Amino acid sequence: MTTVVPATPTRPADRGATKDLTLPAWPVAGILLLYPLWWALGLGVLIFPVLAAPMLFLLIRRRAAGRPLRVPPGFTWWVVFLLAVVVSIAALGADPGGTVVERAAGRLPAVIYKLAMYVSLTVLLLYAGNLTARELSQRRLVRLLAGMFVLTVLGGLLGMVAGNFEFTSPVEWLLPHGIRDKGFVRSLVHPYAAQIMDLVGGAAPRPAAPWGYTNTWGNNFCLLVGWLLVAAAATASRRKRTFAWLCLLVSVAPAVVSLNRGLWIGLGVLLLYVSARYVLAGQLWILGALAVTAAAIAVALAATPLGNTVQARLDNGKSNGVRAFLTERAVAGFADSPVIGYGGTRNTLGGRNSITVGESSECERCGNFTIGGNGQLWQLLFSHGAVGTAGYLGFFGYGLWRFRRDRSAIGVAGSAALVSSFSAMLWYNSLVTPLAFMVLAYALLWRNWIEGTDNE
Repeated sequence: MTTVVPATPTRPADRGATKDLTLPAWPVAGILLLYPLWWALGLGVLIFPVLAAPMLFLLIRRRAAGRPLRVPPGFTWWVVFLLAVVVSIAALGADPGGTVVERAAGRLPAVIYKLAMYVSLTVLLLYAGNLTARELSQRRLVRLLAGMFVLTVLGGLLGMVAGNFEFTSPVEWLLPHGIRDKGFVRSLVHPYAAQIMDLVGGAAPRPAAPWGYTNTWGNNFCLLVGWLLVAAAATASRRKRTFAWLCLLVSVAPAVVSLNRGLWIGLGVLLLYVSARYVLAGQLWILGALAVTAAAIAVALAATPLGNTVQARLDNGKSNGVRAFLTERAVAGFADSPVIGYGGTRNTLGGRNSITVGESSECERCGNFTIGGNGQLWQLLFSHGAVGTAGYLGFFGYGLWRFRRDRSAIGVAGSAALVSSFSAMLWYNSLVTPLAFMVLAYALLWRNWIEGTDNE
C-alpha cells in the first residue's frame, strides 16, 4: 500500500527565500553609461528621479523579502538635512528685506524640484551602497565614473569648436510653449554646447555640455578627474592607459578656455590633498610627480595661447562684485532666520548698486540676482539655516573622517572628490550632477569599508 505523505505548506518566508534578491546594476549603469542619450533626449538631470523610482522599488522589495537594507555611516546627518529641507518650507512665504515679493505658491515649484532631486540622490546613494561586488563591482563603477570624465572633456571640446551648437530635444518638443520657454525649464531640457559670455572682452563660448552650465561643467571636472587616474592605474591594457593620459592632456584646453577660476582652484586643492595623503603614507615619489605636473602645465601655458587666456581671466574679475554682494545678502538672511532659513532662494530687488536696476531682455545679468545661487554653502545657510547646513556638511565631513585611513586608490580618489566639493561649495551649487557624483564617491568609500579592502 502506498503511503501518502501530506504536503508541507510552504511558509511565506520559504517562498521569499526562493526569490532572486540580487539588485541589478542597470539603474546606476544606465544613468552613467547612457547619459549622452538622456542629454540629447532632453531628460538630462531628470533621469535621476526617473530611475530613482525603480531603484526604490527594488530596495523595498529586497527589504520586504528579509534582506537588510544597509545605510552609510553618518546617515543620520543626511536625514537631519532632508528634514530641515522639508521643515524650512514653512518659511517659504517670508519676504526678506531687499528681495522680490512673491507668494509662497510661486516659489513652491522650485522647492519641490530641489527636494525631489535630494530624495532621488539619496535613493542613488543607498542603492549604489547596497550593491555587492558581484552585482556591480567597484572597479566597474570606477570605470563608469571615468567614462563620465571623458564625456566631460568631449563636451568641453564641443563647446570650444562649436559654441553655438544647440538643438530642440524631443522632451522639449512635447512641452507646451508657455512652459518650455521659461528659462529654468529650458536649462533642463534644451541641449547646448556652451554658454556665451563676455568675461575678457568680447562674447565667447564657455564649455557647458552635457552639464547645462559652465560652472557645473567645471565642478564635475574636478569631481571626476580622479576616477580616470584610478581606472588607468587599474587596467593592464597599455592602450587604455595611453588613452587616459591623452584624455588628461587634451582636457587642459577646455579647462582653460572655460575661464572657470573655481575649476582651477579646485584642481589645485586636489593636487595638494592627494600629495599630502601620499606623503603622509611615506610615498615621497608623489612630490616628484607633482613637480613634473606643475612644470608641464607651466610649459603648456607659456608655449600656447592658453597662458594669455588665463592671464586675461585673472585680470577681469567681473563676477567678483556680484558674488560678494550675494554672499553678503545670504549671510544677512541667515542672521535673520538662523534656524531653518527661508525654505528656498530669493531674487534681489535690482542689482548691487541700485534697487532700480533689474533684469531685462537687453541685460539679463544686470539685476534680480538669486541669493544662494553663488555657492552651495550660501544656499544652505540662506535656504535651510543652521540645521540644514549642519546636516549637509556633517554628513560629508563625517565621511571624510570615517574613511580617512583608506589608502587604496579608490579611498584617496573618493576622499579627494569630497575635499574638492568642500572647496567648490564656496562658488558652485551642487544640484544635480555634482551632488550625484559626490554620493557615488561616498558609496565607493562606504563599500570599500564594508568589503574590507586592503588599504595599506
